[in-house]
Amino acid sequence: MSGIYDTIVVGAGIEGSSTAYYLAKQGQKTLLLEQFPLPHSRGSSHGQSRITRKAYGPKEHYAVMMNEAFHLWEQLERESKTEIFINTGMLCVGEPGNEFFDGTIKAMRKHNIPMDIFGSDEAKIKYPMISYPKDFTYILDHSGGILRADKALKAFQDQFEKFGGDLHDGEAMVNVIPGKVITVNTSKSSYKCNNLVLTVGPWAKTILPALGVHIPLRPLRITVCYWKEKIPGQYAANRFPAFVQHPAVDNYSVYGLPSEEYPGHVKICLHFGPDIDPDNRDTVDDKWVLDKLKSYVSKHFPNLVPEPSILETCIYSWLPDEEFVLDKHPAWKNIIIGAGFSGHGFKLSPVVGKVLGEMAMGKEPSYDLSPCRIDRFFSRSKI
Repeated sequence: MSGIYDTIVVGAGIEGSSTAYYLAKQGQKTLLLEQFPLPHSRGSSHGQSRITRKAYGPKEHYAVMMNEAFHLWEQLERESKTEIFINTGMLCVGEPGNEFFDGTIKAMRKHNIPMDIFGSDEAKIKYPMISYPKDFTYILDHSGGILRADKALKAFQDQFEKFGGDLHDGEAMVNVIPGKVITVNTSKSSYKCNNLVLTVGPWAKTILPALGVHIPLRPLRITVCYWKEKIPGQYAANRFPAFVQHPAVDNYSVYGLPSEEYPGHVKICLHFGPDIDPDNRDTVDDKWVLDKLKSYVSKHFPNLVPEPSILETCIYSWLPDEEFVLDKHPAWKNIIIGAGFSGHGFKLSPVVGKVLGEMAMGKEPSYDLSPCRIDRFFSRSKI
């Protein structure tokens, strides 16, 4: 390779692909590296669907970012001529008084996000296919729905290349030599760049400590479950919205999407799972996850078969506060880190890509990223 890249982005999941797309669109000479051949199902960005919403509990800063995220998704749809968003609405289920529920209402009212709030009597009329206690309350976020995940990822990557970016898959980063000009050695070659963005998903657990950054990141295996309808079409996207309950099982969330990916099957998952090594994910016991979900579906979704028909997996890069890391390396300011998306980063990826790209270009980020700084972990860090 001749010349120096303005930026190399390592990791072509949704966050890295969005970042590379933003940079190439700004005229930056950009290389996007991915260790596995594309497409693949070994990280956190594969699969057909993700929930999107503006309702965000007490994490108001993400609710603010979601306003722009929706506009950026629309822009990507126009550029790529790809349908990415399906507006089904997003239903929050729970007992009034808990932090997530009340925080959602407060943030949505503050930012004038359209919603309905109703009780069990109205819920029985709107959604007779679900069953929750009589004292539960419901918030319907009209802006919410489904993102077509695989299509979104490919759209970012295709547009990145159309804007002149270089995408190398099946090429793992081996090591980084920091400096004013950074050297990135891979399994196939060696490259130089002025700025480096690391969006390496669960592999941040090993890559970041090698660069002196220690955050309490936990790769978790998530069991993605699809449950068959007893009455075909009852949970179709035109009749049933995406939903979330927090807390739902113990202190964990449960979320779901209408039958869209697999005909006659509803996607319902626990928002947690066992710790894993991302290179050795299938040796862990996730029976406890399935047991909790079977009980939940049996109790609250009486018109679904309470045994999953289809099981898939993905990986969360979990941080204890469920805030992201969007920050510069403490010592080398031309190394930018995006990590710890904790299972809720996909919907925000257009904005994540923008702010990581802004940092790589030496610009002031468009948002207050203080909740996402690395130094919040310094009391537990070896930096």
